[in-house]
Amino acid sequence: MRILITNDDGINAPGLKILSQIAAEIAGPDGEVWTVAPAFEQSGVGHCISYTHPMMIAEMGPRRFAAEGSPADCVLAGLHDVMKDTPPDLVLSGVNRGNNSAENTLYSGTIGGAMEAALQGLPAIALSQYYGPANNQIDNPFEAAASHGAGVIRRILAQTPDETGGYRLFYNVNFPPVPAADVKGIRLSVQGMREGTVFSTEPHLSPSGRRFLWIRGGNQQIATAPGSDAADNLDGYVSVTPMRADLTAHDVMEDLKGIAT
Repeated sequence: MRILITNDDGINAPGLKILSQIAAEIAGPDGEVWTVAPAFEQSGVGHCISYTHPMMIAEMGPRRFAAEGSPADCVLAGLHDVMKDTPPDLVLSGVNRGNNSAENTLYSGTIGGAMEAALQGLPAIALSQYYGPANNQIDNPFEAAASHGAGVIRRILAQTPDETGGYRLFYNVNFPPVPAADVKGIRLSVQGMREGTVFSTEPHLSPSGRRFLWIRGGNQQIATAPGSDAADNLDGYVSVTPMRADLTAHDVMEDLKGIAT
């Protein structure tokens, strides 16, 4: 198997090293793992693409490239430049430092990379490691992802239905904020919402007196509704959420039919 990996934390992020190990296990001894990742951290860029300016790409080593762009840019660079003659069979994005459960999904560059791969017609999985009191001080906070990542990916690939046309499935996987030995299992979860938890801004003054705003996140230890991603993660389970790029609110189409003329 030929696998392309990317992330949003940057080419030197520890989570990318973990993902490289996971991908190598999935690819097998006769497979290939190619890396095209952002030269600098791109957290929070979502599905952004560098549509109005070019990006520099540099070869950092065998099958390893850094691009001055977003994760979605990196996927495009991987598919249409770096691997244009030998396209990948699978795209993996992550392992993100921190969860991409619930509303975080909408901001995540990690998710954006997987979404772009799906739009290009390829199987794609985004992987993120939840942080919390039980794992953020251990030697390897990515321990749960490192130990369980390959197994989760194999289960997803074995169960994914064949698809033709339309918006292709991709997957959002979040590993719980616990050591590997304390992971209880895998849950198929819907995307949740942390009630009352939103991003906000915090003002600061620079030494020169200029005013700047930092973006602040909300409390990540708040559970979402039962059966949804963050609730399952905080209960010790790996969450697997199937997604599509279709943003249509299908549940209200019938209710809103009076809009049409």
